[in-house]
Amino acid sequence: MNERIRELAEEHGFIHEYMTIGERNDALTKYKEFAQLIAKECAVLAMTEHHSTSPADYGEMEPYEQGCDDTASAISGKIRRIFGVE
Repeated sequence: MNERIRELAEEHGFIHEYMTIGERNDALTKYKEFAQLIAKECAVLAMTEHHSTSPADYGEMEPYEQGCDDTASAISGKIRRIFGVE
């Protein structure tokens, strides 16, 4: 499990020390799946907000637009890495 997702689950009471190992594992699995869905949606949103329609369009973009496109890609990649989303 991605460490950040586990930390968030503990911080917000989705898992706690009084749970049995089975309960804890079940809760973590469900929370992980839910968190990854949210992270994936955020990553997709970051890409679609400023991403060009095709790689060929990149060369025709203004420098400002290229910067926005690069930033969107970087943000999307960072979200995916932090939350372990493919």
